[in-house]
Amino acid sequence: MNKLDKLRTFVTAMTRLIEQAGSDEAQILRDGQAAMKQLVAEDDWLPEAFTLPDPEYYQQYLLYCDPLERLSVVSFVWGTGQATPVHNHTVWGVIGMLRGSETCVNYNLPNAGSPMTETGVETLSPGEVTVVSPTVGDIHKVGNALEDRPSISIHAYGANIGAVSRHVFVTESGERKPFVSGYANTELPNIWDRSAEVRATLSNGTS
Repeated sequence: MNKLDKLRTFVTAMTRLIEQAGSDEAQILRDGQAAMKQLVAEDDWLPEAFTLPDPEYYQQYLLYCDPLERLSVVSFVWGTGQATPVHNHTVWGVIGMLRGSETCVNYNLPNAGSPMTETGVETLSPGEVTVVSPTVGDIHKVGNALEDRPSISIHAYGANIGAVSRHVFVTESGERKPFVSGYANTELPNIWDRSAEVRATLSNGTS
């Protein structure tokens, strides 16, 4: 069995969910968490090219993007000591921990231009899943919780997240600055080569 079948199964499930749920974000987050739990239940499918840390910056690798940009799936790779700035997403997201551990500090911005307040700290271990969105909490800072090795999480978003105009924040003042994250890679994993399984269905001697 091709290990990338797991990613294709997840992409298919999320695409069907988005089509069925429409604008029902609560359903997408609920059922999306269940699909993500299955994807990150085992750490045996992510190609090595999308697991590589950078010595200086955390990496965001694109694994899949829906043609209509309704869904993107990425792997986040943190080296030791690496963390994001405080940032938002502007769309829903489902995050599953694949390898290592990450710490997420959540923030609230009471009013534009006001100091930000921490609303909680969450630590994810392999197999655990969480969500973000403007409706349930969208502003946080995420980093590697481990001091001796990289950590990797898998994220699914309701947009082409690398091309979304978002914000980073100055916690002391609440100042927001626009940013677009982009992606670290230029090639995607080939999740669509099903030739082996199709060949397996052919009868011997069939031309």
